[in-house]
Amino acid sequence: MPQVLVPGAADVAPASSDGVGLSNPQLSQGRRRMLDLVNKLHSTGVQVDIDLPQIAVIGSQSAGKSSLIESISGITLPRAAGTCTRCPTECRLSRSEDRWKCVVSLRFTTDARGQVLGQARNEPFGPTIYDKKEVEDRIRRAQRAILNPSAPAKHYLESEDVEGEASQLSFSTNCVSLQISGPDVADLSFCDLPGLIASVSRGGSTSDIALVENLVTSYIKKPSCIILLTVTCETDFENQGAFNLARLHDPEGKRTIGVLTKPDRIPQGEEQSWLAYIRNEREPLLNNWYCVKQPSSSELKTGMSWEEARSSENRFFSMTPPWSELDSVYQKYLRTFNLLERLSSILSDLISKRLPGIQDELQKMILKTTQDIILLPREPSKDPLSEVATLLYSFAADLRQHVDGVPDDDGLLQAIQPFQEHFRRQIRATAPAFVPFEKEKAFRASLDIPSFLSTEDGKIDDIGAHAIYIDEVLERAKKARTRELPGHYPFIVQRKYIEEFLKNWEAPTILLCNRIHGTLVDYIRELVTERFADFGQGNLENRIHLILHGHLKKCLQRTQEKIKWLLEVEGNPFSLNTHYLQDYKDKFLAHYKDARKDKHPPDDSHESQGHVKSVLSGLAALGFSRVEEKDFAKLLSGDKMEPALEIMANVRSYFQVSYKRFVDNIPLAIDYELIRGVERGALKELYSGLGLNGVDAARICQELVQESPQVAHRREELSKKLQRLNVASEQLLRIGL
Repeated sequence: MPQVLVPGAADVAPASSDGVGLSNPQLSQGRRRMLDLVNKLHSTGVQVDIDLPQIAVIGSQSAGKSSLIESISGITLPRAAGTCTRCPTECRLSRSEDRWKCVVSLRFTTDARGQVLGQARNEPFGPTIYDKKEVEDRIRRAQRAILNPSAPAKHYLESEDVEGEASQLSFSTNCVSLQISGPDVADLSFCDLPGLIASVSRGGSTSDIALVENLVTSYIKKPSCIILLTVTCETDFENQGAFNLARLHDPEGKRTIGVLTKPDRIPQGEEQSWLAYIRNEREPLLNNWYCVKQPSSSELKTGMSWEEARSSENRFFSMTPPWSELDSVYQKYLRTFNLLERLSSILSDLISKRLPGIQDELQKMILKTTQDIILLPREPSKDPLSEVATLLYSFAADLRQHVDGVPDDDGLLQAIQPFQEHFRRQIRATAPAFVPFEKEKAFRASLDIPSFLSTEDGKIDDIGAHAIYIDEVLERAKKARTRELPGHYPFIVQRKYIEEFLKNWEAPTILLCNRIHGTLVDYIRELVTERFADFGQGNLENRIHLILHGHLKKCLQRTQEKIKWLLEVEGNPFSLNTHYLQDYKDKFLAHYKDARKDKHPPDDSHESQGHVKSVLSGLAALGFSRVEEKDFAKLLSGDKMEPALEIMANVRSYFQVSYKRFVDNIPLAIDYELIRGVERGALKELYSGLGLNGVDAARICQELVQESPQVAHRREELSKKLQRLNVASEQLLRIGL
């Protein structure tokens, strides 16, 4: 293929071996390395994540973009209808001392359904090209492959006739990438975007208009994108929508370089209106407007070389009024060489300013991406059976620790303790409310809480709404007599009173059991969620919830059976704590007698007190030193209610012994069968319920560890992003930024 000739001055284009723009050996090696670096950054795909300096060539259809690209790159682009401008073409040019070569690849950022990929996919399209004549056909085939994403790309590389096949898409956001290097190649990178369209032909889709505009916008909206805007002179400026789009995203014209094409087709007499752009008088831009003249398709078909094309362009601007009559200050805005040199300079300056900021952005994005990966659920293990087993054993150990007790305010045992204390007080409140006064005289007397109970039970009033008066007790005892000797009463009387308070124990006991069970269910649910919520797709967590729910249900049934047994056992009065039973009986009997004595208080005169002291002294002399004044109540006799007092003291003392036994036994039973019972068989139940004891254990675990497609996709997306960012960061560090 004919090579690009590089003009050596603003108004002439002799052949030169020095190259153009950044390919000029006179430029510093540092600037060249920076451009190489940006090209390498583009190759990593990191432009998906950060704003990299680049040039985007835009314009309306038939605005001369392809001819301009050919002039800059030195290759011929396909001219067949339907392919030349229907997908982006990225050109990365670099000067090299090696022989000229071109590598063509396909870059996919969306799949066949148009869904955005987590990472750009770069696919080489054929072997490296060393003959420029082969480039046009390779690009044509590559564009066909882009427009047919469902078909293998290899088909379009090897097929005899790709032009005769219909395309799946009319336009695509995926692009063809060209990496061109050689001795006479400019150091420049740009992307040729599909031309903006105002209408579609028959069979086309109106959605293509928005698709192309969105595609162009995705490039030019970035602050580091240089907009190379092509405007043809053969159509009214106002009718070309590309300028309006560029102005929308670059309202001050700081990033836009305007290029007027096809100046030889300006209608006679209208030249001055176009010259106003070159003078930057109309729609002024910071980097000005340029004008170029490229060979027509017919001229290229006749075999015109690029050297001849540049000479033809130079003759046109040098000899054709009014271009040739422009002041010398504006001549630098004419000809392709001047445009290319300016593009190289602007891109170089932009890269130099942008690179330090890119490094900062990369480091911040690497940190953010790393944190996002950490926040994801743990990645599935390569050995799922061992991982599941480790998780189960760890959970069982954790459960055991919580059952044994943890020093936290929200621990399991801390949550249960208030229920146990409430249960104790409820049972204590069922004590028979014996009153040692006749019912008709009770309102004139008062009964204090025994002092010996206040230190044991706290301030609990024995006398409630269901008081049992002493005359009622005696009457009941008399009615129960059968063959007993005079002065004796059957045990059935005491047993009936015992049964009456025992029947009130069942409801508080069931309430305690249900409360602890409910707390245990909630606690274990939270523990399971904490341990397994982030594992796989949640199947393991759900199955463990179900297994432990069934296990808890079995533990509850055993606990209820034990509680029922304890209630039935208590139904038969019994105690081997004869010492405590007798001690309580003596205390209650004295308490009741003392209360009855207070109704007729003894003589408190000085003389009476003296007699009492004399008696106590005499008893002490006989060895009874522990006898106190209050013990004299036990010596009182002659009370006709004596049998009732005995019954009341016996029943009340048995209550103290049995209730203390009961409020220990019930929580112990619940603790053993329910609380510790859950932990005791949990691991066995989990292994059995999950099926990990059989031959399918490995397969089951493999299914359990699989994470959700959403998490897997997110993990893959972030991992690829982090890889891109790290590679890009390494490239920056190599240049010493």
